[in-house]
Amino acid sequence: MTYDRLVCANCAAPVSEGRCPVCRANRERLQQQGPLGGLSPTALLTLLVVLIAAMALLAAYRTA
Repeated sequence: MTYDRLVCANCAAPVSEGRCPVCRANRERLQQQGPLGGLSPTALLTLLVVLIAAMALLAAYRTA
């Protein structure tokens, strides 16, 4: 989930605006996540399965 859709429970403003200290802290925390930090566990698992399948196909292609 991206922080531009979140609403702060402290000030009821969008977190992306950073109106209060809670908003600013959460916005910083969400921005510091890596490129895969926003993905769900299901998406990460799917990505892992696709990567393993691609490696298996590459190995089969090289041996044939």
